[in-house]
Amino acid sequence: MPTSLPSTAGTTGTSTDFDLVVVGASYAGVGVVAAAREAGFSGRIALVGDETELPYQRPPLSKGFLLGKAGANLPLKAASFYAEAGVEFVAGRRAVALDRQAQRLRLDNGTTLGFRQLALTTGARAAALRCPGAELDGVVSLRSLGDAHVLSERLGAAGSVVIIGGGFIGLEVASAAIALGKQVTVVEAGPRLIGHAVAPEISAYMHSLHAGHGVTIRLATKVERIEGDGGKVTAVLCTDGSRLPCDLVLAAVGAVPNTELAAAAGLTVEDGIVVDELCRTSDPAIFAAGDCTSHPNLVAGRRLRLSSVQNAHDQGRAAGSTIAGRPEPYKAVPWFWSDQYDVKLQMVGLGVAGGPAILRGSTSEGRFSLFRYDGDRLAAIESINRPADHMIGRRLLAAGRWPTPEQAADPEFDLRSLA
Repeated sequence: MPTSLPSTAGTTGTSTDFDLVVVGASYAGVGVVAAAREAGFSGRIALVGDETELPYQRPPLSKGFLLGKAGANLPLKAASFYAEAGVEFVAGRRAVALDRQAQRLRLDNGTTLGFRQLALTTGARAAALRCPGAELDGVVSLRSLGDAHVLSERLGAAGSVVIIGGGFIGLEVASAAIALGKQVTVVEAGPRLIGHAVAPEISAYMHSLHAGHGVTIRLATKVERIEGDGGKVTAVLCTDGSRLPCDLVLAAVGAVPNTELAAAAGLTVEDGIVVDELCRTSDPAIFAAGDCTSHPNLVAGRRLRLSSVQNAHDQGRAAGSTIAGRPEPYKAVPWFWSDQYDVKLQMVGLGVAGGPAILRGSTSEGRFSLFRYDGDRLAAIESINRPADHMIGRRLLAAGRWPTPEQAADPEFDLRSLA
């Protein structure tokens, strides 16, 4: 478990000045301070986090952590990193107001931090269920270590679980719950699982995978309300009239970027804090990175918001380098992964809906990749238990080289020849 690092930047009601203040202590925030120091930034740095733990790895929270696996919850950096890098970690504090003109940040305990430059790496929070009964005891979400502790305890005592949302978090928790011997139902409002992120062929494979492990899947189904008795969850009632008895409900209906601080301060916000390729906001002294941002993505050819470890880490490093006076534009190829049962789903690039998808490998053997094209341009590779395809795909897309659809369809064609 991550250990706590004591806050050193002032006490209640005091004011402290820094050359750089970073708000948000996860992948993007750690990336900012690490890259800034590596690029020669010598000023005084504060890293503000609203949790008391050291910044930690989040993907295992919906996987190994719930199964009690050793090493499933590790700090991103050891405590010694912050001391050696001269980073003052302000733990367990939330930023509540930003005065851009005075260049001051106020925390929830009344402390103010002055800054010359500011980086907002505030991330995102779990989207709330908006239906009657969402406040009942037994309705939980998963975003933080605290959430994972609650979910783990609840899973241990639960007999039947309803997961609302068939995205990555919902399906990863479903696989963990099945491993723990629980009855699991996934309710998804859309026509297929993970429909926003993967090709229909991948959705179909994951559907069969979960159904084969005993998960009941309800597609194109919306929740009308959650029923309870004595303040505790007893069932989920769907709009088609079906009633799903349960004693635990996981709301896995997406994430909302934490942009309120930026918006209140007058920064430009459009489905995320708007930044350029150097992670600069509409204020030249303020940067932003990670899940909270809307950025110009070179791979997609448009502005978008991504929620991923890769994006947060790489954007954070781009921001930190720019803050240190060594600008490095963010131009990373997006990549993602998800572990469910003994299946590893890996994705690189951004698929285009309706484009051709070329199969390599065998779906029946559970080892295959889909090469998704936008015309003749390779837009994405989505792999099931084919890590070599994923790794070569990351290299090829980053270099702007890729196989033609005909080459991708030829099982004898060596993709490494293009690298």
